[in-house]
Amino acid sequence: MKQMMVLVLLCLACINPALAASQPPLPTGYATGWKKSSRKVVTDKNSLFYGVHYLYADAKALQGYRAGNRFPEGSRIIVEHFTIKADNPAVDGPKNMVVLMKKDKRQTATGGWLYAGYTAQGKPSGLDPVTTCFQCHQKEVAHRDYVFSSSADFK
Repeated sequence: MKQMMVLVLLCLACINPALAASQPPLPTGYATGWKKSSRKVVTDKNSLFYGVHYLYADAKALQGYRAGNRFPEGSRIIVEHFTIKADNPAVDGPKNMVVLMKKDKRQTATGGWLYAGYTAQGKPSGLDPVTTCFQCHQKEVAHRDYVFSSSADFK
């Protein structure tokens, strides 16, 4: 799970405003209508993913998790990242970023996935999906359809 957290922060570390205009809007209703993961916490302050994380999976993504990380076209996964409030890992601080992965076979440069980053307010952050997301996904989890999380995260 720590690897997934590192990936999310790396995805948002580099921001490219030119890409923001071409990315889709953040899906509405995911926080209430999609399956939410258990709470994940990275307390290592040296980690890029220091903080609290929740994943959300739509119905298609849940099928993909159940199939051993073989995701059908259109699957969507969202990761919300929060700071740790007052150095207390038991408390979620403010949200500081959101990442979307959407299975899209047209995205050949990124393994058939669209990656999009958003600010805490849901505005496009303009991340570069190849250099800030896919390179790590390709290196670490190509054998898992480029997804770090698994069905175990949703129990």
